[in-house]
Amino acid sequence: MSGVLLGGIVIGSTNVGAVDILNIIMNKLFNFPLPNRIQANDVAIIWNLRLPRVILAFLVGGALSASGAVVQSVLKNTLASPYTLGVSSGASFSAGLIMIFGLNIPFLGKLTLPLVGFFAGLITVFSVIAFAAKVDKGLSNHTIILAGMVFSLFVNAAFTIVTALSHNSIERIVFWQMGSFSLRGWSYVKAALIFFIIGIIGVLRYTREMDLLTFGENEAKVNGVETEKVKRILLVFSSILTGSAVALSGTIGFVDLIAPHVARKIFGSRHIYVLPMSIIFGGTLMVISDMIARTLISPSELPVGAITAIVGAPFFAYIYFKKKE
Repeated sequence: MSGVLLGGIVIGSTNVGAVDILNIIMNKLFNFPLPNRIQANDVAIIWNLRLPRVILAFLVGGALSASGAVVQSVLKNTLASPYTLGVSSGASFSAGLIMIFGLNIPFLGKLTLPLVGFFAGLITVFSVIAFAAKVDKGLSNHTIILAGMVFSLFVNAAFTIVTALSHNSIERIVFWQMGSFSLRGWSYVKAALIFFIIGIIGVLRYTREMDLLTFGENEAKVNGVETEKVKRILLVFSSILTGSAVALSGTIGFVDLIAPHVARKIFGSRHIYVLPMSIIFGGTLMVISDMIARTLISPSELPVGAITAIVGAPFFAYIYFKKKE
């Protein structure tokens, strides 16, 4: 993992060695003196561009993967994804409106887009849970999935209409939807870290309950788990992780599907291990995907979501057909 993170910082159009990168970080954190060979331009590239980009990519990948592990456990479906709940739809719709109308909240500045997107995604999930609870008091997994699909389709349809009516913003909206970490500074990292800590602490408190839910709701109830309450709490914390990730980076799929499967394959099904390892695998995979996206056709960039989809789509098909067998 550390090698991948270092590679993400080192690799780029400007060559800066690993030792020089360490010197720059120590200078910024502890005011250590810089060697004369290090130029001010190199310091700006590493500290203001590459380092926050790599950290943000890792946090987003880790958040999506942890959220994926939770949703798969709660819904007892290995093909389930946090996006099933409509988080990305709500975040994308609000982000599209902000881009089209040029909205900006003064005290938020550049964070207007991600924070509004986050709250919109969260509102969508609350609506899905409320609707599912209204039609099915037991809050069954099939009802949650179906409600999520209905809300996602409805919000996506509204978003498509709004986008079609604004020709000037289509390119920017489409690129945002496919995901990017370009020009994301330390303000984005700080925002991601806050939501990441809240979401991870929240889901780690319920690892035992998730283990029991894996065996079925009846088994969980026998062991004293309030299944409906626990489901709601876990879905909310999962939405905090996914909503913040989508709002800060755009819609990046398949990482939330791949990482939990790899973690379970290697470390078993206990969530006290699955969740931390999903974070590590997902964060590492996201950093690698971002490296490929920004170097493959340098100096231009590919959307990160396109890279993860190339890897994730065959993986999804493999899991699906293996499950059928």
